[in-house]
Amino acid sequence: MSWLWAIIVGLVLGLLAKAIIPGKQQIPLWLTVIFGILGSIVGNAVAAGIGVEDTKGVDWIRHLLQLIGAVVIVGLGDMLWASMKGKKQRT
Repeated sequence: MSWLWAIIVGLVLGLLAKAIIPGKQQIPLWLTVIFGILGSIVGNAVAAGIGVEDTKGVDWIRHLLQLIGAVVIVGLGDMLWASMKGKKQRT
């Protein structure tokens, strides 16, 4: 069941990240989900590092850090994806 939650959270975070980043992103949906999952992992690691990974109630800081991680990873991943696609079209 934890994999299902990871996919759902990855989808939600990835789509939110794509909505926050200005412009149109070229990455496909499956890659958006993977980048969202990676952003969640990075956000959890940062939250653990600063000591806010588990608080009473809703962990707003942890969720914000997960979203920030997803935005960064989706942004970087989209640039990499676009450069890879551009190289394939030129050859």
